[in-house]
Amino acid sequence: MFAGPNWSVNGKVMVVGAGLAGSEVAWSLANAGVEVHLYECKRKNPNPAQRLSTFGELVCSNSLKSQESNSAHGILKFEMRDLGSIVWKVAQNSQVPAGSALAVDRQQFSAEITQLLSQHPKIKIFEEEITSLDLPLTSAVSDYDFVVVASGPLTSSSLENYIKTKLLDSPEDFYFYDAIAPVVDGESLNWDKLYYKDRYKSSAECSDLSQIGYLNAPFTKEEYDRFVLELVSAQKLPTRDFEDYKFFEGCLPIDTIAERGAEAPRFSCMKPVGLEFENGERPHAVVQLRKENLLGTAFNLVGFQTRLTHKEQLRVFRMIPGFENARFIHLGSVHRNSFLNAKGLLNYDLSFKKNDRLYFAGQLVGVEGYTESASAGIYVAYQILRRLSNKERINWPLDCAIGALINYVMTAPKPRPSNINYALFPPVVLDRQQRRRKDQQSIKRDLIFKRARKSFVKFMESYN
Repeated sequence: MFAGPNWSVNGKVMVVGAGLAGSEVAWSLANAGVEVHLYECKRKNPNPAQRLSTFGELVCSNSLKSQESNSAHGILKFEMRDLGSIVWKVAQNSQVPAGSALAVDRQQFSAEITQLLSQHPKIKIFEEEITSLDLPLTSAVSDYDFVVVASGPLTSSSLENYIKTKLLDSPEDFYFYDAIAPVVDGESLNWDKLYYKDRYKSSAECSDLSQIGYLNAPFTKEEYDRFVLELVSAQKLPTRDFEDYKFFEGCLPIDTIAERGAEAPRFSCMKPVGLEFENGERPHAVVQLRKENLLGTAFNLVGFQTRLTHKEQLRVFRMIPGFENARFIHLGSVHRNSFLNAKGLLNYDLSFKKNDRLYFAGQLVGVEGYTESASAGIYVAYQILRRLSNKERINWPLDCAIGALINYVMTAPKPRPSNINYALFPPVVLDRQQRRRKDQQSIKRDLIFKRARKSFVKFMESYN
């Protein structure tokens, strides 16, 4: 881990935002001896999507994606773990069953991150809104060595306006839309119509209900057809400020998916493959419910981000088998996410080209996803520690997960947020024998994983 005994650095850094990226920046710098002033305004001025007063809130869902080593998300988690990530550390302590995914109890997760940051002797927390960076960035009146803006995809309107008018060359591509899935009260469901099963696991493997991550609501063809028809025709929330919806492809609302064709949901979040009944029969479609807390009393509707009005959500989602009398702890929503044209505005270490004492981290730089945002924060902290140690800034290897993610952000022809995926890694070349095998994709993933681990370990040993 780089922010440990190998580093002892003097310096003072201002961090704006205590989400996942800001928490990682503060934690990594403080563990290396840097004095950190962490500013977070959510208790005084929360944004529309926030529901907790604590730090590191997971807004959209409670899943941090796959933990499997042969997945791109798994590679990223290995790197975060080795770098001493606070997000990875706390996720292990607050984990709830979710099959091969890493899902957490959101409240416990956020509370523990807040506690760790608040108790750190090198971190001072200010519950204030930052609306301008003029003073912190003015050397004559500021004693901060660096300023990091990690205010997240829902940056306050005042700070967003400052960034747009004072920092950006063009504000045209400074947003995309994201959507949040509903959470339902488990006690309000008709359990006779539901069944526990993790995808692709046999009934025998799912015998211990406490270890199963997903509850499933199966559809007949007739139920599915009626449901999709209502999804498409239901009233949606209009866009605001004369903007068009621009969604991240991996987080499309279920109603948007349905508009692409009646069968589209069945090949997306409602696919029944691997969720067969005990008798081996496969339902026509399935809505998966992931445990939202350790008690299993609340469930997140997986993939059911939505643009539907609240009234229409109640009407349409109660058409899901077992949801006839469902009570929703909170309904889905659509919110605007902000991000920068990193390629045009930032240096490769994510410092601002016009003033390299200013850094941006997290989803603001154009990454998408919880662990992606957190890892961008770790990356920024690493670069700042090198500069405080009078070392040169360096690019990370492209064949490790964090290096591949940053490279995408800094080289994409058009700004478009992305999560970590195998397409971001350099391709691997199979030998003649491997090319003859039917499991070529599996072989490629294994080779990418082994190469990424080897490259990352060598990089950390060389540049720590």
